[in-house]
Amino acid sequence: MFVCDQVLTPQGWRQNQLIEVAAGVITAISDAPAQHNYPSYQGQLVPGFIDVQVNGGGGVLFNQHRSASALERIMAAHREHGTTALLPTLITDSYSAMHDAAAAMKAAKAEGIPGIIGVHFEGPWLSTARKGVHSEQFIRPPSADEIALLSDPALGTVMVTVAPENVSVEVIKKLSAAGIKVFLGHSDASAAQVNAALDAGAIGFTHLYNAMSPLQSRAPGMVGVCLARDCYAGLIVDGYHVDPQACQVAFRAKGKTQMMLVTDAMALAATDATEVPFFDTRIVRDGDKLTTPDGTLAGSCLTMIDAVRNTVQQCAVSLADAVEMASLTPARMLGLDHMLGSIEVGKQADFMLLDSELNIVQLWQQGTPIRKDA
Repeated sequence: MFVCDQVLTPQGWRQNQLIEVAAGVITAISDAPAQHNYPSYQGQLVPGFIDVQVNGGGGVLFNQHRSASALERIMAAHREHGTTALLPTLITDSYSAMHDAAAAMKAAKAEGIPGIIGVHFEGPWLSTARKGVHSEQFIRPPSADEIALLSDPALGTVMVTVAPENVSVEVIKKLSAAGIKVFLGHSDASAAQVNAALDAGAIGFTHLYNAMSPLQSRAPGMVGVCLARDCYAGLIVDGYHVDPQACQVAFRAKGKTQMMLVTDAMALAATDATEVPFFDTRIVRDGDKLTTPDGTLAGSCLTMIDAVRNTVQQCAVSLADAVEMASLTPARMLGLDHMLGSIEVGKQADFMLLDSELNIVQLWQQGTPIRKDA
């Protein structure tokens, strides 16, 4: 039980609020009494962030370390930067790697590792024309075994990124019927192919603008359809993947209820390291930009608090809206907004205190204080 002078709720900012937590859940939010002895915090209390695209962090890449302990390390690294729930993301790889990733996810669920809420398979059913950093040797059409693997209910929440020109509407319908969140990306698809995929059950786009057919006046492509349709979209706001003005276009077209901030973080995120191996190449860091030696963007070393800060400072978005795109919107997309994504009675006590410079002063995950700066 504590008092905070500013609390962000779905109804907006509330001042001088008493927050009560029991068994990791928010049990009451009310005006604080004038006289009290509760711990008090000065700052902005906002919900914990939910990142649906996390390849790695803290020196660990999920593709290379497919175990529950690796997921725990990735979660711990990103938690320090505001992420209280995430989808570990497996980049295009072999079937055996997919199988191992699924086993790691099941083990993480069995161990009750806080914050590991599902898994995202980014590939392997992508387009070689827009493969980005994904290894072409593993890009392939979907197989029955792979579809069955993704459809296993024991995995919990599953998200998959596919290229609609290489995945039939029948497969998209089957995945969607199994409760899988189908996103479109790494694709050179035409607008007609993209529209057909959305009509078949796909619900969003992976890292909007990047590795997808662009918007042109007579060929809307992936980007144009995304901006025009009611659907979700992830966006990497790191200053390298997308220009801030292009980010503003997306925010204005889709709004805070459909745009999601994501990191696409690699192993270098939340570390000071400058280089890591990656399949048959390596990823190098120049400032906060990650590339392979040939200059191809290779994910990011972004964290969610940096994504929120960049969205506010570079894209003229309010803190409340930026936070919603990092919390409630991904929770809603995943179907978990009944328990995550906002500071409300009955929801998991995942939140953090920010100072005026949007630095994290204190963070709680499932009601437990995790971090406190001096």
